[in-house]
Amino acid sequence: MVQHPPSLLSAEGGKETLECSHDNAEFYRMFWYKQNTNRTIQLVAYSLGKGVTETDPIFDKKKYTMTHEEQLKSFLLIKDLRTGDSAVYYCATNSSQWKRPPVHCVNYEAYFGSGTKLTVLDPNNEITKPNVKILPPSSQEGKGKGEKKTLVCVATDFYPDHVTVSWKVNEGVGTDSMAKWDDNTKKYSITSRLRVLNKKWHKESNTFTCTVDFFNGQSNENVTDSINGSSEGIVLIVIYLYYICILS
Repeated sequence: MVQHPPSLLSAEGGKETLECSHDNAEFYRMFWYKQNTNRTIQLVAYSLGKGVTETDPIFDKKKYTMTHEEQLKSFLLIKDLRTGDSAVYYCATNSSQWKRPPVHCVNYEAYFGSGTKLTVLDPNNEITKPNVKILPPSSQEGKGKGEKKTLVCVATDFYPDHVTVSWKVNEGVGTDSMAKWDDNTKKYSITSRLRVLNKKWHKESNTFTCTVDFFNGQSNENVTDSINGSSEGIVLIVIYLYYICILS
């Protein structure tokens, strides 16, 4: 399943068309789902075959229009956009007998696209790319041989939340699943943690880079920050051991 585009920023009152396609002629039923910011998923519209579409009763068919004129392709048109339409929209397909709600639990095989993230922009909030900063690990963490240090990448003050975070040294990465909204600043923030072996952090020639990919409505911008490894902890340990040897 291929969905296009992956990201959309739109103004209130406008309209957007989402596209979905696949290459298996045996899978002729297609569905559109909406995943809200609270992670709940709702069926928006469906088609049991080419040229036949239905909008789920909980959605206004004048606002949401699905088309399925080609067997391997479908479109979802959303009109009169409002902030409540901000969500990730997923397309899916299957070839088996399918029953519409209220029957939700079925075992039929289905394939989903990667989703289109749509944000209807707040007219009072400007598109703002993130500030990115890497915080070094605590000197008290991971002192033993084979233990690990934690580097934290913090991206703040961005809007909207169309971001992905990656590290150049890709070992044990954990990133917040969702950006956090701040009611005071009207901006988002997100953190990512990188776990690295103690010996890797204590090598000054190692450079750790965090990259935040931000979609500004037209293109993707990369905002980065880098930090070098530190030998400070090793030096202190050597001095301490030397001091013990002298006393002995």
